[in-house]
Amino acid sequence: MEIVKEYKNVIANSDVYITSPNREKKSIFSAAFRFFPRMISIFMFANNLTKKKLYDRYNWVNSSKMIMDALETVGLKFEISGLKNLSSFEGPAVFIGNHMSSLETVVLPRIICPKKLVCFVTKQELNTTPLFGPINSARHPIIVGRENAREDLAQVMEQGAARLKEGRSIVLFPQKTRASVFDVKDFNSLGVKLAKRSNVPVIPIALLTEAWKNGKLVKDFGKIDTSKKVYISFGKPIKITGNGSEQQAEVIEFITSHLKKWGRKELILE
Repeated sequence: MEIVKEYKNVIANSDVYITSPNREKKSIFSAAFRFFPRMISIFMFANNLTKKKLYDRYNWVNSSKMIMDALETVGLKFEISGLKNLSSFEGPAVFIGNHMSSLETVVLPRIICPKKLVCFVTKQELNTTPLFGPINSARHPIIVGRENAREDLAQVMEQGAARLKEGRSIVLFPQKTRASVFDVKDFNSLGVKLAKRSNVPVIPIALLTEAWKNGKLVKDFGKIDTSKKVYISFGKPIKITGNGSEQQAEVIEFITSHLKKWGRKELILE
């Protein structure tokens, strides 16, 4: 592992990314057994950089790239589309997606950040864990408790507006927590409200990342199911008009239509 000063292998230079068939390295050991020690070592190196004030956007993206590389090495296959939409507009945006697993939080920086400087809305508990906390704190997160919806709204609106004014895009998962299904009723309009207030577009993200299962003891450490492909798709920028209800419906339609396209209609709860 090394300190970097530039983005390496920017996959968003093309519109579609598909894992090469020869990326996997065969082994008698399970994918999770091989992946998680590598992930921990990457995070430990990154945490060390945060202590030295060296964990900038380039090294954040590099950590994310190494994690995605490690997932592909153990056999996980990615299909990512709509990448050209990341550079189809000027200025920041609010990225809004469904939240299915830990995978998107560790892989999205590698995909988005080389095109749009970005930060995440994250839960308070993530910021206090020894493994993830230092990294999260170093990358300008907007932290919410998810206990008091009114306080979370105020926090996201205030800090989100400030980040967007700085030119930093925001990734937001409107569900209360990650879930294996997409429950439309739990998908709030916070991202659309923030985009409207700051006069920036929203970019919908459809995610099918069930290959990284939630763990029974520790949620972030579950089975890595290499029989399931990872799908990620970015939509075109959507300008907010009126009260934003039409655009909220567009985001939901983008996600549900892609889940259907990927053959997982049963994951949609309406």
